[in-house]
Amino acid sequence: MVRRPIKLFLCGDVMTGRGIDQLLPSPNSPELREVWVRDARDYIQLAERINGPIRRPVHASYIWGDALDELEQFAPDVRIINLETSVTTSASYSPGKAIHYRMHPANVACLTTARIDVCTLANNHVLDFGDDGLLDTLDTLHGAGIRTAGAGRDVFEAQRPAIVELPEARRVAVFSLASETSGVPAEWCATEDRAGVDLIPDLSDAVADHVLERVAQLTTGGDLSIASIHWGGNWGYDVPRSFVHFAHRLLDGGFALVHGHSSHHPKPIEVYKNKLVLYGCGDFLSDYEGITGHEQFGVGLGLMYFATVYVDSGELLELRMVPMRMRRMQATRASRSDAEWLRDTLARASQSFGSCIDLAASGTANATDLLLHARADR
Repeated sequence: MVRRPIKLFLCGDVMTGRGIDQLLPSPNSPELREVWVRDARDYIQLAERINGPIRRPVHASYIWGDALDELEQFAPDVRIINLETSVTTSASYSPGKAIHYRMHPANVACLTTARIDVCTLANNHVLDFGDDGLLDTLDTLHGAGIRTAGAGRDVFEAQRPAIVELPEARRVAVFSLASETSGVPAEWCATEDRAGVDLIPDLSDAVADHVLERVAQLTTGGDLSIASIHWGGNWGYDVPRSFVHFAHRLLDGGFALVHGHSSHHPKPIEVYKNKLVLYGCGDFLSDYEGITGHEQFGVGLGLMYFATVYVDSGELLELRMVPMRMRRMQATRASRSDAEWLRDTLARASQSFGSCIDLAASGTANATDLLLHARADR
């Protein structure tokens, strides 16, 4: 059998609403209904206090900054993000929520400029502006040529994977799932006659097996399937045993990779039976710059995850991670000291999973890139 590698770009939450939306050429109304902030432009001012003025409006590519060079260098076959923002002009604020993210549809070029292939949508912000906001999001992304998974006009669309066709008859199927542990309201669950997200009721074996049954029905034997899961709280490095068991069940059942997100910072990494589990990728693009609190988690630091896997088996060949920092609401290459902090923090958090994180020593990688080393006996 010929072992064919495929290169993936993955990252955590991409939040292009609120302050970032206000930077872009066609912002929504800046009105917010938060307890402390009523104008989205205030988030820009917070960032400017820390790192200096931002000339507005910015180009659609601005927010990606140095990340565009990294994407060009690695040249991934598939680019996957968790888009934690409603793409709409709707003013139908979802009741009972403290935070609402909204990006104007005319700003969708901020995603296409990075040539994003798949936006996973099963998360706790995609319905911040109700059904109308969700439908606008789907229409805008599909109109821009971006595939979606995890949300839809009904449960059938929400559960359908995003399929990326590749040369040599290869396909990547991305399934997007949400857990109530990430704060997704139960009423956001898609049904046969209600729009919503693919919300799983728990992390039991029965639910995992049901997901695997769907995978078998919706993919072919040669597809490389990815489970993108929005789960867990915002802070902390502990991974509940139920998360680990659920991830292992999915990988044992045929998934090639588990792409976890929801946490505001990177969480532990595991290689289970030669397959990759990212328990929490952390925030990647956000308007949190200048907000104080939780400094012990490295707020503002994020990672680009570049995974090379064998398409035939799903086995991991290499994971390279590029440390980035949001500065003036733009992804910029992290400093050596920031990269070392991320290395040390992730290494401690991942030790119990048999994973070692270190700085790249040689080759084409940058000296501040992080590389994963894992025991082969897990």
